[in-house]
Amino acid sequence: MKKPTRQIRVGSVLVGGDAPCAVQSMCSTDTRDVSATLAQITGLAATGCEIIRCAVPDMDAAIALGKIKHESPIPVIADIHFDYKLALQVLEGGIDGLRLNPGNIGDRWKVAEVVKAAAERQVPIRIGVNAGSLEKELLERFGHPTAEAMVESALGHVRILEDLGYREIKISLKASDVMKTVSAYRLLSERVEYPLHIGITEAGTIFSGTIKSSVGLGILLADGIGDTMRVSLTGDPLDEVRVGYEILKSLGLRQRGVNFVSCPTCGRCQINLVRVAEEVERRLQGVDKRITVAVMGCAVNGPGEAREADVGIAGGKGEGLLFRNGEIVRKVPEDKLADALLEEIDKL
Repeated sequence: MKKPTRQIRVGSVLVGGDAPCAVQSMCSTDTRDVSATLAQITGLAATGCEIIRCAVPDMDAAIALGKIKHESPIPVIADIHFDYKLALQVLEGGIDGLRLNPGNIGDRWKVAEVVKAAAERQVPIRIGVNAGSLEKELLERFGHPTAEAMVESALGHVRILEDLGYREIKISLKASDVMKTVSAYRLLSERVEYPLHIGITEAGTIFSGTIKSSVGLGILLADGIGDTMRVSLTGDPLDEVRVGYEILKSLGLRQRGVNFVSCPTCGRCQINLVRVAEEVERRLQGVDKRITVAVMGCAVNGPGEAREADVGIAGGKGEGLLFRNGEIVRKVPEDKLADALLEEIDKL
């Protein structure tokens, strides 16, 4: 069961409370290129991304982000570091959320200016702690970036905002080490009621990054921790969103797109199941139907799995049986299996 947290609003998306864990990503485009950034956001939104974050390295990017926000189909968060004037500019431009650490903005009066502008617009601030950029005094105290040091960093930033009377807060604690990240979030979730954004940072490529993220985020989500999430991958942000939903789907927390089941194959398989399964999965990427599709290779588990699915195939020798809602529809040659399966899905 999801742990109760204080609910905030990021644009049109409710975060925390009884709201489901929202899937985020971050643009890989240059924010100053408005058209390219909007094109990427539109594609991400179509894939299911619910909140997008954009880097704001300078004032040109801050000004451009205002234009992007007003045309974006989903809420936009500005990623700000060091310069409080960038935060003031994006707030004036109508941004839906800020990601910043009050401690690296500088003098207290600068932080107060940002908080005042955010409060006037009820724009939430995400405190984003990263193991790779902890404060020097914490590294000296703890020796290296431990889970406890990450939590202390987050609480220090929280105190700055709370002292200024601001509580529209979300927190993240990210490290590339899976269990360090899990430990940090577990510790923090016992000490604050603010919603938590979860992720494994610098997780890696789509292969290694998906594995690390699935393990780490899976543990946290199963613990009831996580109000928003990003799967950080070195590659296309679209893959971050797809993997995010697959993680949530596997835990029964969210349902988007098709639930795809395929067998690992063995010596009993007499069709090229890998080719068929990969083709079916690729062609299902744009299908948003709440159905289960099974691609099975032989007569041992195949017919049973296929019957349990809404639509499925069970391989034979150079052919396969096509099932729909537990009933055999027809026998199909191997080279026609993918087409036949997609045709049945279209009929549902």
